[in-house]
Amino acid sequence: MILCEWKDFNTDTEAYTLDAFEKSIGDEFHAMDMKDGEEIPSYIWTTNYVVIVKQNARIYQDVSFIKIPRNPVCE
Repeated sequence: MILCEWKDFNTDTEAYTLDAFEKSIGDEFHAMDMKDGEEIPSYIWTTNYVVIVKQNARIYQDVSFIKIPRNPVCE
């Protein structure tokens, strides 16, 4: 489900609020994709990026963010 309002989420190592996310990405939040029954989003859209939220399944639950530019300029 696409959410147009931020929903806080947690991992074992960090709590992600809107301010913390925007500060770490360096861009403004627009929307997020939450799968049914999941606590962590799969994708987050910002003004300039589509952010893939990659879950790192190790000893503890953690995530990393992969930024892909939105609407790249092709020459």
